[in-house]
Formats: sequence, structure tokens, C-alpha cells
Amino acid sequence: MKATEVPEISGAYLFRPTPHADARGFFCRTFDADVVRSVGLDPAAFVQDSVSRSVRGVLRGLHLRSGAGEAKLVRCSNGRIFDAVVDLRADSPTYLGRAFFELSGETQTTLYIPAGCAHGFQSLTETSDVSYRIDRAHDPAEDVTIAFDDPDLAIDWPLPVASVSPRDREAPSLADFLKHREG
Repeated sequence: MKATEVPEISGAYLFRPTPHADARGFFCRTFDADVVRSVGLDPAAFVQDSVSRSVRGVLRGLHLRSGAGEAKLVRCSNGRIFDAVVDLRADSPTYLGRAFFELSGETQTTLYIPAGCAHGFQSLTETSDVSYRIDRAHDPAEDVTIAFDDPDLAIDWPLPVASVSPRDREAPSLADFLKHREG
């Protein structure tokens, strides 16, 4: 497994494993505490694992947590997704930076997203399973959503949006989020 920095988002990393494939399928390590530790992250900090399943065109996000935020490891374990990260940490050298990735069950690449960054993805295949490992227990009262279609972010989602949650459909703009956070 190899860790690579994401230049557009300070403190974000891609963890790329080496799947071993044969006629039966493949095997690969999807988490390695030593590799995580090698980039300055505490592997023991992750306290909760979750998974979501989405159908083609479903869009989830852009989500983040208020308060202390939430760092997470995100991996598409089955299918393919278009993944988007926006740095909303006012003190970050990459503040308002955006990064986009295609994550897939074929590569099993894991993306580390630092606390304070918004995250969203769109399913590119008939079924996509996305695994999350987060560093704080989830508290729905701290959930924050920003409009996935905000023109200031201009995220070029690759497919027409087939479905979003009511919360994501009604999310405030980036400007409204920033104004509310500052004020």
C-alpha cells in the first residue's frame, strides 16, 4: 500500500493498495496502520465504520460536520464513484480548494479527508458500495450540507443526477454556509 498526498487539499491522502488478482478474483489490504501512521495520522483515531449503497446517478453530498468536524477514510468497495472534496478550513493553505477522484472496487483506493472538508460523491455504476471509517461517533445534530450544484463550486458531476436526499436537495449555497459560519 502506498500513500500519496492530494495537492489540492492540504492533509488529504490517497492510499493505494496492490490488489493480488487471479482466476478466483482478488485479495487486497484496504487498511494498514503502519502506512496510515507513516503520513502522521493516528490509525487508532478511527472509531466507526459505515457503508452506503447507491444506484447509478445517485448523488450524496456535499456533507461535513460542525463542531470539531470529522476526518474520514472513504473507499468504494464495489462499483465506481466520482468523488468530490472541498476544503472549507479557513486556516488551511488550500482553503476552498477542490479535488476530484474516481474511486472503484477494482482499485480499492482509500481517500483520507481531513476534518473541515466537505465531501460528496456520485455513483457511476448500477450499484456502488462506499465504506466510511470516521474518527468520531456520528451525531446527526452536527450534520451540515452544502448544495452539490452550487455555481460557485462548479462541480462537473459526470452523470445527470438521478436522485438526492431531501436534505441534499434543500442544502444552502456555499456563500450562505460561509456567512452563517462566520456570523
